[in-house]
Amino acid sequence: MLSKSVCVYCGSRPGADPAYTKDAEALGQAFAEEGWRLVYGAGDVGLMGSIARSAQRHGAETFGVIPAHLVAWEVGKADLTKYVVTETMHERKKVMFMNCDAVVVLPGGAGSLDEFFEVLTWRQIGLHEKPVFLVNTNGYWDPLIALLQHVTDSGFAAESLHDFYTIVPDAAAAREALRRALS
Repeated sequence: MLSKSVCVYCGSRPGADPAYTKDAEALGQAFAEEGWRLVYGAGDVGLMGSIARSAQRHGAETFGVIPAHLVAWEVGKADLTKYVVTETMHERKKVMFMNCDAVVVLPGGAGSLDEFFEVLTWRQIGLHEKPVFLVNTNGYWDPLIALLQHVTDSGFAAESLHDFYTIVPDAAAAREALRRALS
């Protein structure tokens, strides 16, 4: 029986630092070893492909959700345990979020930022209480963390905003934080 599911938002590109791929692969392996199901965007490119292939290689359940218009672009990974094709990006994000117990954000681009801010906003307004983790591999998210502090310092959000996400330095720390949060 499946214990917990973790949604991972991450880049459809590998990024410039090999440490990003290394963390994605380590997290995929951790999911298998912990018995967690990977819920992600169903792509077989970039960090998405790296975490999914690692999770599969090590025996984790995988649940991918991709909108029809991105199947070719993100190379939809149809060999997952569960593969869902949606009509829209909005539907993709909803299905991913509704099928997880926690969220992890690895390095990524505009899409990962969009997904992070959506779940952060939902948490801020009380729509969920799922833990959200930013994996700050080699300081990738430092500018975002500074921006979030600027938002609260400037009076556009309460300091409690920072209680709605947890920053971890790498995949190993993410694994430990998830283990605590999901127990």
